[in-house]
Amino acid sequence: MQQSTEEIVNRMIQLADNNYNCSQILMILALEQEGRDIPDLIRSMSGLGDGCGFFKETCGVMTGAACLLSWYAGKGSDNEVESKKLLPMLQEFGDWFQQEVGEKYSGTRCMEIVGDKVGTPDGKMICGAIILQSFTKLNEILAVNGYYPTRASRN
Repeated sequence: MQQSTEEIVNRMIQLADNNYNCSQILMILALEQEGRDIPDLIRSMSGLGDGCGFFKETCGVMTGAACLLSWYAGKGSDNEVESKKLLPMLQEFGDWFQQEVGEKYSGTRCMEIVGDKVGTPDGKMICGAIILQSFTKLNEILAVNGYYPTRASRN
Protein backbone atom coordinates (compact mmCIF):
# COMPACT_ATOMS: atom_id res chain seq x y z
CA MET A 1 0.00 0.00 0.00
CA GLN A 2 1.57 3.24 -1.14
CA GLN A 3 1.47 6.21 1.21
CA SER A 4 0.47 9.72 0.24
CA THR A 5 3.03 12.50 0.35
CA GLU A 6 1.25 13.92 3.42
CA GLU A 7 1.53 10.57 5.22
CA ILE A 8 5.22 10.33 4.37
CA VAL A 9 5.88 13.88 5.57
CA ASN A 10 3.99 13.23 8.81
CA ARG A 11 6.02 10.08 9.39
CA MET A 12 9.25 11.95 8.66
CA ILE A 13 8.32 14.60 11.24
CA GLN A 14 7.54 11.91 13.80
CA LEU A 15 10.89 10.21 13.15
CA ALA A 16 12.80 13.49 13.36
CA ASP A 17 11.01 14.28 16.63
CA ASN A 18 12.25 10.89 17.88
CA ASN A 19 15.83 11.94 17.06
CA TYR A 20 16.48 9.81 13.98
CA ASN A 21 18.85 11.44 11.52
CA CYS A 22 18.39 11.87 7.77
CA SER A 23 20.00 8.55 6.78
CA GLN A 24 17.99 6.65 9.33
CA ILE A 25 14.72 8.31 8.29
CA LEU A 26 15.32 7.41 4.66
CA MET A 27 15.95 3.76 5.51
CA ILE A 28 13.03 3.56 7.97
CA LEU A 29 10.70 4.83 5.24
CA ALA A 30 11.98 2.13 2.89
CA LEU A 31 11.72 -0.61 5.51
CA GLU A 32 8.19 0.40 6.47
CA GLN A 33 7.21 0.46 2.82
CA GLU A 34 8.36 -3.18 2.74
CA GLY A 35 6.59 -4.01 6.00
CA ARG A 36 9.92 -4.73 7.69
CA ASP A 37 11.67 -3.67 10.87
CA ILE A 38 15.44 -4.16 11.14
CA PRO A 39 16.73 -2.15 14.14
CA ASP A 40 20.34 -3.25 13.55
CA LEU A 41 20.22 -1.77 10.05
CA ILE A 42 18.72 1.49 11.33
CA ARG A 43 21.33 1.65 14.08
CA SER A 44 24.12 1.18 11.54
CA MET A 45 22.75 4.07 9.46
CA SER A 46 23.22 6.53 12.32
CA GLY A 47 26.88 7.10 11.45
CA LEU A 48 25.96 8.55 8.06
CA GLY A 49 23.76 11.39 9.27
CA ASP A 50 24.88 15.00 9.49
CA GLY A 51 27.62 14.49 6.97
CA CYS A 52 28.97 11.07 7.88
CA GLY A 53 28.93 11.26 11.63
CA PHE A 54 29.00 14.98 12.29
CA PHE A 55 32.13 15.51 10.18
CA LYS A 56 30.23 17.79 7.79
CA GLU A 57 31.13 15.63 4.81
CA THR A 58 28.85 14.03 2.19
CA CYS A 59 25.15 14.56 2.87
CA GLY A 60 23.65 11.72 4.88
CA VAL A 61 20.70 11.54 2.51
CA MET A 62 23.08 10.81 -0.36
CA THR A 63 25.06 8.17 1.55
CA GLY A 64 21.85 6.77 3.02
CA ALA A 65 20.42 6.48 -0.48
CA ALA A 66 23.47 4.49 -1.56
CA CYS A 67 22.84 2.13 1.35
CA LEU A 68 19.16 1.86 0.49
CA LEU A 69 19.87 0.94 -3.13
CA SER A 70 22.52 -1.53 -1.97
CA TRP A 71 20.02 -3.09 0.45
CA TYR A 72 18.00 -4.07 -2.58
CA ALA A 73 20.71 -4.93 -5.11
CA GLY A 74 23.95 -5.53 -3.21
CA LYS A 75 25.61 -8.75 -2.13
CA GLY A 76 24.61 -9.77 1.38
CA SER A 77 25.89 -13.30 1.81
CA ASP A 78 28.25 -15.84 0.23
CA ASN A 79 25.47 -17.31 -1.90
CA GLU A 80 24.36 -13.96 -3.33
CA VAL A 81 25.71 -12.02 -6.27
CA GLU A 82 25.60 -8.25 -6.46
CA SER A 83 23.11 -7.19 -9.10
CA LYS A 84 24.49 -5.70 -12.29
CA LYS A 85 21.83 -3.05 -11.78
CA LEU A 86 23.40 -1.67 -8.59
CA LEU A 87 26.13 0.50 -10.07
CA PRO A 88 23.84 2.08 -12.71
CA MET A 89 21.21 2.75 -10.01
CA LEU A 90 23.85 4.37 -7.77
CA GLN A 91 25.12 6.44 -10.69
CA GLU A 92 21.62 7.55 -11.65
CA PHE A 93 20.83 8.62 -8.11
CA GLY A 94 24.20 10.35 -7.72
CA ASP A 95 23.75 12.29 -10.95
CA TRP A 96 20.22 13.28 -9.95
CA PHE A 97 21.34 14.31 -6.46
CA GLN A 98 24.16 16.45 -7.85
CA GLN A 99 21.75 18.15 -10.23
CA GLU A 100 18.87 18.66 -7.78
CA VAL A 101 20.76 19.31 -4.54
CA GLY A 102 24.38 19.95 -5.42
CA GLU A 103 23.61 22.71 -7.89
CA LYS A 104 21.08 24.37 -5.57
CA TYR A 105 23.42 24.39 -2.56
CA SER A 106 26.78 24.57 -4.35
CA GLY A 107 27.77 21.09 -3.23
CA THR A 108 26.62 17.82 -1.68
CA ARG A 109 28.37 18.08 1.65
CA CYS A 110 26.25 18.58 4.74
CA MET A 111 28.19 21.75 5.50
CA GLU A 112 27.36 23.20 2.07
CA ILE A 113 23.68 22.28 2.30
CA VAL A 114 22.75 23.23 5.87
CA GLY A 115 25.97 24.49 7.46
CA ASP A 116 25.38 25.80 10.96
CA LYS A 117 21.65 25.08 10.66
CA VAL A 118 22.19 21.34 11.31
CA GLY A 119 19.65 20.21 13.89
CA THR A 120 17.74 23.50 13.88
CA PRO A 121 14.15 23.88 12.64
CA ASP A 122 15.46 25.64 9.51
CA GLY A 123 17.95 22.84 8.90
CA LYS A 124 15.27 20.21 9.41
CA MET A 125 13.09 21.92 6.79
CA ILE A 126 15.93 21.83 4.27
CA CYS A 127 16.83 18.21 5.06
CA GLY A 128 13.20 17.11 5.17
CA ALA A 129 12.60 18.40 1.66
CA ILE A 130 15.74 16.62 0.43
CA ILE A 131 14.70 13.36 2.13
CA LEU A 132 11.25 13.49 0.56
CA GLN A 133 12.59 14.28 -2.93
CA SER A 134 15.22 11.57 -2.60
CA PHE A 135 12.76 8.96 -1.34
CA THR A 136 10.54 9.65 -4.32
CA LYS A 137 13.48 9.42 -6.74
CA LEU A 138 14.75 6.22 -5.11
CA ASN A 139 11.34 4.58 -5.48
CA GLU A 140 11.33 5.62 -9.14
CA ILE A 141 14.79 4.12 -9.71
CA LEU A 142 13.83 0.93 -7.88
CA ALA A 143 10.59 0.58 -9.84
CA VAL A 144 12.33 0.96 -13.19
CA ASN A 145 14.82 -1.72 -12.14
CA GLY A 146 12.23 -4.22 -10.89
CA TYR A 147 12.69 -3.79 -7.12
CA TYR A 148 9.45 -2.08 -6.20
CA PRO A 149 7.31 -2.49 -4.18
CA THR A 150 8.82 -5.58 -2.53
CA ARG A 151 12.15 -7.35 -2.36
CA ALA A 152 10.48 -10.44 -3.80
CA SER A 153 11.61 -9.39 -7.26
CA ARG A 154 15.29 -9.32 -6.25
CA ASN A 155 17.43 -9.47 -9.39
